[in-house]
Amino acid sequence: MAELFAQIQERYTAETQKRLRPDGPAQFLNLEESDNDRLRHLADDPWADHEALDAVEPPITQGSHHKFLIIGAGISGLVSAVRLIEAGFTADQIRLVDGAGGIGGTWYWNRYPGIHCDVESYIYMPLLQETGYMPSTKYASGVEIRHYLNDVAKKYKLDDKVLLRATVNSVDWDDSANAWKASITASRGAKGATKSTITAEAEFVVLTSGLLSKPHVPKLAGAGLSQFKGELLHTSRWDYNATGGSSENVFPELDKLNGKRVGIIGTGATAIQVVPILARHAGELFVFQRTPSAVYQRGQRDTTPEEWDKITQPDKWQYARMENNVKSITWPDPQEEDLVKDEWSRQKAYAAAVGGPEYSHVAPEQVPQVIGHFLGLDNENSIRMRARIAAIVEDKETAEKLTPWYPIWCKRPTFSETYLPTFNRPNVHLVDTDGKGVSGATETGLTVGDKEYPLDVLILATGFLAPSTGNADPALRAGVKVTGKGGRTLSNKWETQGPSTLHGCMSSGFPNLFFINPAQAGVAPNQAHAIDVQARHIAWLAAAAHKKAHGIVVGKVAVDVDTQAEEAWAMQCVAGAARFATFTVCTPGYMNNEGTALDMSDQAALFRTARATPITAGLLKYQEILQGWRSEGALAGLVVTPV
Repeated sequence: MAELFAQIQERYTAETQKRLRPDGPAQFLNLEESDNDRLRHLADDPWADHEALDAVEPPITQGSHHKFLIIGAGISGLVSAVRLIEAGFTADQIRLVDGAGGIGGTWYWNRYPGIHCDVESYIYMPLLQETGYMPSTKYASGVEIRHYLNDVAKKYKLDDKVLLRATVNSVDWDDSANAWKASITASRGAKGATKSTITAEAEFVVLTSGLLSKPHVPKLAGAGLSQFKGELLHTSRWDYNATGGSSENVFPELDKLNGKRVGIIGTGATAIQVVPILARHAGELFVFQRTPSAVYQRGQRDTTPEEWDKITQPDKWQYARMENNVKSITWPDPQEEDLVKDEWSRQKAYAAAVGGPEYSHVAPEQVPQVIGHFLGLDNENSIRMRARIAAIVEDKETAEKLTPWYPIWCKRPTFSETYLPTFNRPNVHLVDTDGKGVSGATETGLTVGDKEYPLDVLILATGFLAPSTGNADPALRAGVKVTGKGGRTLSNKWETQGPSTLHGCMSSGFPNLFFINPAQAGVAPNQAHAIDVQARHIAWLAAAAHKKAHGIVVGKVAVDVDTQAEEAWAMQCVAGAARFATFTVCTPGYMNNEGTALDMSDQAALFRTARATPITAGLLKYQEILQGWRSEGALAGLVVTPV
């Protein structure tokens, strides 16, 4: 057994080395920033009803003043707004801004065939306890989630408080007004053809950009992917005019693909869901793979009223279920029944990516021991997964190419009953690039090495800007220039000083600015849980500051962070950074910023990266720390000034 374990580790190392590239994350192109019209327009909004939006009175106008300006109207933005309302503020005091033509964030943009959440919907869909909504299946479809989020906005009277098709370019702190001045570009007309700049004021700003919000594509030689003259689309902006079907169907009929040669680049979480549907319609389907995904059984099923009644019996059932799920995955011995009972619950080694009580404090000399521990914890699970692939995929060579050779925490695991059997179909061809990726594009197809694959339609399931880019700079991810006291920008602070926060959601020198962010906070496989922990804390902070200044939640107040408290919090994160040396054994990907996140050659950059470390003991410990701090009532580390 020890010999087999050693052989597996050697294979992991070999696969990692063949995928390392000197250009790292620079091998990708952000679609929105492309200087090629065709590629840039792949990021356009295909879903906006411009006529209906033009008929609506905008909730933010030139010179308007608002209590809260929330940048983003996805799950993070909506949950932040709802928690503020529960803390004593009103919907009328809140405005949200989003570049999309509708509410939902990730679930507005991503409407590719077969899209579902990969975490149980009972713990992923926010505010279920508050709304009383019952998801139709254990893993809800994107269609259902999108409609549900719109219903949440209506329930809390936020649907008419969102300025859509708008981009916040900058927010600047005005000391004299004790408020943020926001410069917003708003669009009107077909495809947002008419643009105007609005200057508005907000006492508080909340940055809530999601982890996966900026689609990117691989850079290829010459004019890149734009050289291809056939139909071209990115999965985050699916073009049903090109494929047939409708975004309102979970499993649409893609009749326009009948008989066509279809290529898809990418074999990550998106491709796992869309490939089986493409295979049913395409004449031939070519799946271009750089790194295979770990594919486990999903276990989809309908939600029955009887099951739902049992799930919702306990008081505060959803939060209890969320916490139970984190314990099942990241605690070595949860000592309580696993309520979710899915494949996520069996991924014990995933704690290497998100933290947990085990090895929460690691000295540098313990790093080999920690890595060995989690590799051992993952070994049996990985063997089981590889055996599943071998049992399902009939062609042995294809099965081997679909088999991942990296620890489970290096790339988000996927779950499907249909992906692997798809490669038994005679019209489906796996094009494995041996870790190198696609070589180039021609007018009629793609090349891998010296071989060209002729295509009629090319689909890009190539993912998004990595969450760790810029050490998870919240301003960079939101695409907003944030200028605080003394003219310093938040991005400059992040770049030169490294991530600097109190509790992962505020930064000194940027009064009344909050952000939902993974750096120096708690993370978990269920991002919706992590979002809600921070949103609740932010709402509490805002309300507590008002109460300290005025006795009740009224009036104006300035809330900043004490620099010593901020640095103490950062050093607490740095002290645990060795815990995440587990990523040094990973294949390049978005989890480790294409292998550059732990570059040992630049010690200054490595220290800044260490400051971005999440709370190593995990999300529940982070939540416990916040709750303890709030219960003390002293607002330690904050500077609260009545205005």
